[in-house]
Amino acid sequence: MENSRVYDPRFLFSKSSSFKYPNSADAEFDRRYAFTRQPSFNQYTDPPHTPISINSNDDYTKQPFLSRTFSSVDISYGEEFVENNELEKSSLMNHLFRVFRVMRLGHKPMKKLFVMLSLSVAYSTAELSIGLLTGRVGLVSDAFHLTFGCGLLAFSLFAMATSREKPSKIYTYGYKRLEVLAAFTNTLFLLFMSFSLAVEALHAFIQEESEHKHYLIVSAVTNLLVNLIGVWFFRNYARVNLAYRNAEDVNYHSVCLHVLADSIRSAGLILASWLLSLGVKNAEVLCLGLVSVAVFMLVTPLFRTTGGMLLQMTPPGISSAALSKCWRQISAQEDVVEVSQARFWELVPGHVIGSLSLQVKEGTDEKLVLHYVHSLYLDVGVKDLTVQIEYA
Repeated sequence: MENSRVYDPRFLFSKSSSFKYPNSADAEFDRRYAFTRQPSFNQYTDPPHTPISINSNDDYTKQPFLSRTFSSVDISYGEEFVENNELEKSSLMNHLFRVFRVMRLGHKPMKKLFVMLSLSVAYSTAELSIGLLTGRVGLVSDAFHLTFGCGLLAFSLFAMATSREKPSKIYTYGYKRLEVLAAFTNTLFLLFMSFSLAVEALHAFIQEESEHKHYLIVSAVTNLLVNLIGVWFFRNYARVNLAYRNAEDVNYHSVCLHVLADSIRSAGLILASWLLSLGVKNAEVLCLGLVSVAVFMLVTPLFRTTGGMLLQMTPPGISSAALSKCWRQISAQEDVVEVSQARFWELVPGHVIGSLSLQVKEGTDEKLVLHYVHSLYLDVGVKDLTVQIEYA
C-alpha cells in the first residue's frame, strides 16, 4: 500500500481570506473572514478525535496532523499559542515608566490630565493636613473625597497609557477596553456622589441646621478653581451626549464629567453658604438637592453607554432591524439550511465584532457563502466577523 494519509472530512478547517477568493499561496490573510467548519451534532455519534496517519512505515506514525483548504494561515503548535511558565509579567514600575514615556512623546491629553491630577493631589494633601492639625472634621471629610477622586483620575491616566500597548498572547484584543472600564468607574463614583449629596440634603432638612462654616467656603472656592482648570483642559468633551469615535473619547469624556461634576458640587456649596448668610431657610437643602439631580442627569448617559459596552450588548450604532434583515437574507439562500448563534457586540466604539453559525447543504461552495455573508454584515458596520460552517 502506498504511503498515504487518511483525512477525516469532519475535521477539516477552512478559512476564507477575502472577497476575491485568493489562492492558498497568498501571503496575507484577513482575520475578519476566518471561520471553522465543525461536524453537525446530529450527523455523527462517535466522539471527536484528531486524524492520524495509519501507515505504519511513515515517519509520522500516530502523529496528529491537520489539513487546511483555501488557507494562508499556518496553524502553529509552538510558542505563540502554547502556555508556558514564561508568560508576560508587568510590574507597577513598568506601567509608571510607560505613562511618563507616552507623556514625554507629546500626548497632550495625558499631559493635561497629569497636571490636573498633580494639582488635585497637592490640594487634597494640604486640606487633609490642615484638617488634622486644626481638628476640622469637615476639611478631613472633603480631603478624603478629593483623594478618592484623585485615585480615579490616576486610573484614567493609567488606562490612557496602557491602551496604547499592542495585543499580547494573553490579551489578544489589546488593552483598548481598559479606557471603557476607566470611564465606567468614573461614572460609578459620580453616581455615588450624587446619592451622597441627596442624603446630605435630606439630613440637613431633618436636622434643620447648617454645617457650612467659613473654612468650608474657602475650601469650596479653592476646589472650584482647581476643577475649572480641568474643565478648561477637556472643554471639547463638556457635553452630556457625545458621539464616540474610539475608546479614547469615552475616557476623555468621563474625565471631563468628573471635574465638571466636582465643580458643580463646589459651586452648590458656595451658593448654599451665601444664601444661608442672607438668612434664606433651607438653602442648603435646595442647593444640595439641585446639585444631586444635576450630577445624576449629567453622568447617566455615559454610565449606560459604558455599562452596555462592558456587558456586550448589541451595538447601539447598528439597528436591530438591520441585523434582522441580514439574518433573513442569509436564511433565504438556497444552500443555507439554518442560521444560528448570531452574536454582535462592541469591543470599543468603532470596533464591532460578530460571530455566526451556518448549516449548509453538502457540496456548497464555502467561498460563495462567506463572500455573501461578510458583504452583508460589512455594509451594516460589522468589521470583525467570524463565521462557523457546518454541513447538514
